[in-house]
Amino acid sequence: MAKGRSFTRQALRDWGWDRTETSEDAVLLVSELLTNASLHANGCRELVLNANATTLRIEVHDGTTTLPVRPPAPQRGMPGGRGLYIVEHLSDGWGAQTYGTGKAVWAEIEASRLKREVTAEN
Repeated sequence: MAKGRSFTRQALRDWGWDRTETSEDAVLLVSELLTNASLHANGCRELVLNANATTLRIEVHDGTTTLPVRPPAPQRGMPGGRGLYIVEHLSDGWGAQTYGTGKAVWAEIEASRLKREVTAEN
């Protein structure tokens, strides 16, 4: 997961999207999706970041076709079970699609939330 976070930070830096609170949200989204793949889907096969003028899309591909299901509510006082709530809260949309022998779980963030505000200090 550390490599995934590092890869994401570098990509955001390369795109000029590294100095906002939302850029840290993107790193946390990657971490949550990678953790879920590790815990529930035999690990990540591929991490894909796609960016265009309107959206950053994060995809974590794994080796199972079982789609994730967000529990109705996290259990108070119990560890775990909050990953998809975090994904839902931090992203502007998320979902999953199966293909062949695996699936991709994705989350999207609007690019406008990642772009730095230009100020006199910049």
